[in-house]
Amino acid sequence: MPKSKKTEKEPAQEIAADQVAEQVEATKGAVPDEAKKAVKKTTKAGKHSAKATKEAEAEAAKAARKAKKAESEAEDKPKPVSKPHVKKYSKNMQVMRAAIDLDKLYSIDEAVELLQKISTAKFDPTLELHARLEIDPRQSDQQLRASTPLPAGSGKEVKVAVLTGDAKKAEAAKKAGAFQTNSEDLLESISKGTFDFEVLVATPDMMVQLGRHAKVLGPKGLMPSPKSGTVTADPATAVDEIKKGRLEVKNDANGIVHAPVGKLSFKKDDLVANCRAVLSTIQSNRPSGVKGGYVRSLTMAATMTPGIKINPTELTVKN
Repeated sequence: MPKSKKTEKEPAQEIAADQVAEQVEATKGAVPDEAKKAVKKTTKAGKHSAKATKEAEAEAAKAARKAKKAESEAEDKPKPVSKPHVKKYSKNMQVMRAAIDLDKLYSIDEAVELLQKISTAKFDPTLELHARLEIDPRQSDQQLRASTPLPAGSGKEVKVAVLTGDAKKAEAAKKAGAFQTNSEDLLESISKGTFDFEVLVATPDMMVQLGRHAKVLGPKGLMPSPKSGTVTADPATAVDEIKKGRLEVKNDANGIVHAPVGKLSFKKDDLVANCRAVLSTIQSNRPSGVKGGYVRSLTMAATMTPGIKINPTELTVKN
């Protein structure tokens, strides 16, 4: 009997062992997936983590090594030899430059005479006087703005518009040679951005209406100003002077005055007189904020000619 009992229990043990084996096999694939998810959740790190910091440091070190390597390679390579820049001149320009002593400071008379002699232009060139000033144009008390009549005229036809509320003054300006004197039409054309004139003269009572157009007229150099003589109670006289050759003398953004003083076909004495009038205006209207030196250099040139250096002492020579 004991033998038979033992043999009855053996099949039950085998069934239990088979069930356990099946459960183990079923869980074999599930456990690693869950474990992986758990690892991912625990290993995820932010940008300020120790791991991220270490990676950033490694990248920075790598970039530094590359830069050092590139620098050493650049030092080893021979530097390219740059050729000196040589400006090429036309044949006419070479001839004119040969006639000028580039190291000499000429007088006004000598410069005008020489330019009239060497000019090869097939039209009537304009003679210009350029003065480089020791000023800071960004400062309001270091700006030059004045006007002067040219004794021999400018040789250029100028369109002058007059803005005035007085009918009699408008009629007088018209007779003096004004291009346009109808204030209503003039203001309307300005508001539309149409400028058919080169100089605008206004009476003081009309400056209030012009104020709204200052942002447009100012950058174009057309805004009337008492300093330039374009704001006046007598527009007819201003028009007459401008038509005859009244020149506005003012510096540009670099502190340089560019003044056209007439045509090269003028007589020598007339051009000299115009030049001296401009220099006298520059000297007498020295800005109050300028300390020490005032005029750095003077140069004269005509259209399509080299520049000629002028002696700065010409500023003090009387007309």
